[in-house]
Amino acid sequence: MSYFSPFYLVMVPLLMAIYQLASRKARPVILLLASYMFIWFASNRLIIYILLATLGIHYFGMWLDDLEKEKKAAIKDVERSERKLIKASFKKKEWHVLIFAIVLFVIVLFAFKYVGFFVSILNDIFALTSAPVFIKYQRIIAPIGISYYTLQCIAYLSDIYLGKIQAERNLFKLALYLAFFPCIMEGPIVRATDTLGQLTNGEPLNYHNVTFGIQRMGWGLFKKYVIADRLNIPVTLIFTNYAHYHGGTLFLGMIGYTMLLYCEFSGTMDVVIGTAQIFNITLPENFRQPFFAKNVSDFWTRWHITLGAFFRDYIYYPMSLSKPLKALTKKTRAKLGNHYGPLVTGAIALFVVWFCNGLWHGAGWTYLFYGMYHFFFILSESLTEQLVVNGCEKLHINRESKPYRIFQSFKLCIFIFVGEMFFRAPTVSQGFAMLSKTLRDFTFSGKELLKLGIDKYDYGILIIALIILFAISMLKEKKINVRETIAAKPIVLRWSIYYAFIIAVLIFGAYGVGYLPVAPIYADF
Repeated sequence: MSYFSPFYLVMVPLLMAIYQLASRKARPVILLLASYMFIWFASNRLIIYILLATLGIHYFGMWLDDLEKEKKAAIKDVERSERKLIKASFKKKEWHVLIFAIVLFVIVLFAFKYVGFFVSILNDIFALTSAPVFIKYQRIIAPIGISYYTLQCIAYLSDIYLGKIQAERNLFKLALYLAFFPCIMEGPIVRATDTLGQLTNGEPLNYHNVTFGIQRMGWGLFKKYVIADRLNIPVTLIFTNYAHYHGGTLFLGMIGYTMLLYCEFSGTMDVVIGTAQIFNITLPENFRQPFFAKNVSDFWTRWHITLGAFFRDYIYYPMSLSKPLKALTKKTRAKLGNHYGPLVTGAIALFVVWFCNGLWHGAGWTYLFYGMYHFFFILSESLTEQLVVNGCEKLHINRESKPYRIFQSFKLCIFIFVGEMFFRAPTVSQGFAMLSKTLRDFTFSGKELLKLGIDKYDYGILIIALIILFAISMLKEKKINVRETIAAKPIVLRWSIYYAFIIAVLIFGAYGVGYLPVAPIYADF
């Protein structure tokens, strides 16, 4: 089951017809039924967990909301001096409810995704210490989308606690918010402020949203079928048999996997966001030309944007503003100055963010290493930023000049390619072995490239497709809306472009015997 499967590509047009023929009140019901049908086909009986999660956030949300109403009633007719104590008392109760709910959701997520990993660590420790203990564990199949809707549950309840939103008392609306089928499997991680109001409007389909939504889906199909699926064979061969290839080929494998991951995931987001647009629902963007970023920190404000925003708003900021870290900031600022002092406490919060980020991607050492890898480089950038600024001023280097920006992009890409290599490698040690061979034996072999499961015609198609991808990304980076620009062209030219694109996907997509379609990578996280 994926957003590129025949089931999905047939389901969407059928749903469009049913949705348009239904009454305005019935349309949200149709969306919810379609969402539950999609989840049922993908995970069968495990649909029970999203149903329980929906009941959970409905109950806890109303609990928090009721406490807030009780607080307002309690302070209504009391002296001003007593209000502060009453507010503090209720805030403490709300905090306990929030923490209890979050712990409950995290325990369920932990049970499905991480118990096996931590049990294996304990067994390794017992083996090293010769303790006569071995813990048996039966792996449990995780429900579809549990990593995504768990974060949505936490965000929803946290926003109620913070007073950003009021609890939604309509269970149906909450169910649709949590289960909306386009974003249940791979995100984006939406918040109640993003979609809760839109999902139940029941507006009829309109020409603009339908055509633009289909265009967006088509662009995602291009990324997936023409680029990602074509890259999957050579990338799989390189990572599986890295010892048999020269360092130059391994380096191309790093680049290939990074582009495969980007095209598969961002292509999925195009299909997801395009599907939602068809039904008049605007989802948050999850990518914004990440390879045009200035540094690693900027890259992560452009890649998987909604995940980064979640960790920023619900882990980094709360930790940074907590009393213990604020007290520590005051001490370190006095000793290290206004620039480096706050970086100490910022580093603590950043470490927790990237530990959670790595673990969220998967229960394995490679994912934790991946998180720590990015933590190290982001922290290094923060520590050296002032030194770089001073150095550029002394050397009269314009940091906004084109040569400097090209240098920044080149440096960033190297960091990202190496990081994604560790992300893809089966083990951390294999990642280091691949990196070591790349540095020691950086030579290319044309014959070697032609033994990677694709021929020269495939390479030609990949080069042209990547040039198209780069050109469109550059235009978007320059704030040029490509789809709006094409839509403004005369009808003959406009439809010539559309048909050329459709034919290109049909002809040059990597289908059939000899190709290895990419499984939905982020659906496993």
